Amino acid sequence: MAVTRKRLVLVGNGMAGVWAVEHLLKLAPDSYDITIFGAEPHPNYNRIMLSSVLAGGVDMDEIVINSLEWYKSNHITLYTGHTVTAIDSVNRTVFSDKGVEARYDELILATGSNPFMLPLPGADKEGVIAFRDIKDCQIMQKTAKTYKKALVIGGGLLGLEAARGLLHLGMDVSVVHIQEYIMERQLDEPASIMLRKELENQGMKFLLKKQSEAILGKKRVKGLLFADGSFAEADLIVMAVGIKPNIELARNSGMEVNRGIVVNDYMETSIPGISAVGECAEHRGIAYGLVAPLYEQGAVLAKRLAGLETEGYAGSVTSTKLKVSGVDVFSAGQFMEPEGTRAMRYQDEVDGVYKKLVIQDDKLIGAVLFGDISDGAMLFSLIKKSENIKGKEKEMLLGFSPEAGSSSQGSRLEGMADDEIICGCNGVSKGAIAEAIQSGGCTSVGQIKACTKASASCGGCKPLVEGLLHLYAGEAAVTVKEGICGCTPLGRDEIVAEIKRMELKTVKEVMNVLEWVNEEGCAKCRPSLNYYLGMLWPEEYIDEKESRFTNERYHANIQKDGTYSVVPRIYGGVTSPADLKKIAEVAEKFDVPLVKFTGGQRLDLLGVKKEDLPKMWEELDMPSGHAYGKTLRTVKTCVGSTFCRFGTQDALAMGIRLEKEFERLNAPAKVKLAVSGCPRNCSEATIKDFGVVAIDGGWELHIGGNGGVHVRATDLLCVVKTDDEVVEWASAFLQYYRENAGWNERTAAWVERVGVESVKQALENREERLALQARIQTTLSRTTDPWKEIVNEPELRKNFEPISQSGTI
Repeated sequence: MAVTRKRLVLVGNGMAGVWAVEHLLKLAPDSYDITIFGAEPHPNYNRIMLSSVLAGGVDMDEIVINSLEWYKSNHITLYTGHTVTAIDSVNRTVFSDKGVEARYDELILATGSNPFMLPLPGADKEGVIAFRDIKDCQIMQKTAKTYKKALVIGGGLLGLEAARGLLHLGMDVSVVHIQEYIMERQLDEPASIMLRKELENQGMKFLLKKQSEAILGKKRVKGLLFADGSFAEADLIVMAVGIKPNIELARNSGMEVNRGIVVNDYMETSIPGISAVGECAEHRGIAYGLVAPLYEQGAVLAKRLAGLETEGYAGSVTSTKLKVSGVDVFSAGQFMEPEGTRAMRYQDEVDGVYKKLVIQDDKLIGAVLFGDISDGAMLFSLIKKSENIKGKEKEMLLGFSPEAGSSSQGSRLEGMADDEIICGCNGVSKGAIAEAIQSGGCTSVGQIKACTKASASCGGCKPLVEGLLHLYAGEAAVTVKEGICGCTPLGRDEIVAEIKRMELKTVKEVMNVLEWVNEEGCAKCRPSLNYYLGMLWPEEYIDEKESRFTNERYHANIQKDGTYSVVPRIYGGVTSPADLKKIAEVAEKFDVPLVKFTGGQRLDLLGVKKEDLPKMWEELDMPSGHAYGKTLRTVKTCVGSTFCRFGTQDALAMGIRLEKEFERLNAPAKVKLAVSGCPRNCSEATIKDFGVVAIDGGWELHIGGNGGVHVRATDLLCVVKTDDEVVEWASAFLQYYRENAGWNERTAAWVERVGVESVKQALENREERLALQARIQTTLSRTTDPWKEIVNEPELRKNFEPISQSGTI
């Protein structure tokens, strides 16, 4: 007899709610049909890693916790870009702003928090934003390309993370804070001063004890006025002064709310059938903004929904473990020395280490660590257990002697409770790691990472993960060097060598033969293997579409609202009236909201619906500009000698020739070229991956430039005389880069890593250059415009069905 599944609806696709669903799926996988609504056009991602995305060190794909495939494989109906606007608690139905209705037996509200914006005069000006989601990161990255002065209001964790990201983007950054020292909620004064000095050494500036009065400027912000009459210039102001639970939906639905949505110990709201979890929930008068308590709440909720007995949620003793601009800090419990306590301190200004323990009645009640936080989890465990530490205080403060170190750490780890959270970023407990080692057969940190996600984000918990590995695996534990991802210990060069040696021809074959820990791979290794196989076997390998990122699968760039942008190729920026007319007619037919000229001399059609993409490309009947892929993007040109009185060579013809020569070329990362008709360099050829600059009687060839987040000027490769030589050297360089760079490694980083002289030596022999040119031509001869496949294959068109029709990803 078939079991009737209940209907579970989750409002909020963030870390807290989805983690509760993950836990529920493990406990009762067949009990519910699950529907999730998310306001952002993204799958569930790690908000803790936003500062790394802002700084440019991490791509959006790398912070995704649960891919779209995960939702599909767990039969979860996902509505991205949908905001739930109303709840009918009598008929148990929710309604989204896009007209979707979903009935429920159980409803979870995980609506999170909204950033608190200071109600200052001028706060509505252009250039005043918060720092809360991917959209905010994108605005800051775009602003940094044009403007240079940024102010961050708020000297807490969020403010410092935003400031760090803006600093990496090349902006002049000052942090404005109303208190006399930064991070006063997590650190005491000595630790805060040490942190501020370190950040100042990195280029960050501070305006302390400053109360913001008004934001000045006409349409766009020009500066910030303080209550003491002083003024600071700014092109961008980021408010990072706190968050407030998002309770509007609950309030409008008649639920009891205070600062947050009021819940009991079982995460139930005042309305039957509705629960709340995460930053939006208020439990015993407290709304938590840290990750660990949210995971603890989610575990209780999942057990109750699975019908299992649970003691309920009794609140959390909070701790903060983080890395601020490369500096490790930790705090837990009552670290500000309340009355009736005593404090022990250790400070080493030379090595940048500070430790403070707060003790009351022979029990540890608080701690602050700076620089060395390896004992943080152990101290936090002692705080939570209220264990008597009399006689151990000095040892806890100064650390353990080298000869007793490993055994002492082992005993401390063994004494931790199984539900102790080891990886705060991903909510992985000590028990989950122990199970992965003892039952899952994990014998290395990399395997544990692939199995549980522990240490997969910031990496701060890695020492604890290593300690648990040695505790539970014993002699079976192995130290393995980090591979391209947690699925394998092998690096790029080892993988490529093994593929060639054993003539492996598919992604699945590589993962099987090379003994991948995760037999399905992950978002890091699958795209890289797909590229390496295509690069090594261009005549045989069939591109694996499912191993490509979303933009490459749909051949368009997904935008913040879930629509796409389409960029036809316009060779060298030169087009015709007929093509312009065709683009205009297609844009009108498909109601394209915005048509924009790009920095690469092309037209970008923005706001296209996913379901319109195949038909739109069919009617354009133009090659794709590949604005979305790890391939040749553009060849930027000036008018050269055709029109310009300074031009010495035909830059237009050379640019068009290069673009037609290398269009559709897959590469480890995106590639941009440029051709300038004279040394005045109007097309900015000296910050491109391959730049060509005309001189009297020839061409200068430049390599390894980058105009992005980390600007790098090119290195001069050589000087040639003829157009054919330009193509020969460009072919040889690009193929040598394709064959030797790591996946996702731009030419700028690659040239810096291997050295320009090694590239010159590799290409100096003409016979070798011609061999490289022949190999790149073989690859190019096997490529076709991807849109021809989509247009001609009805089965492929099914991938473009709108989410709003079926509701399922």
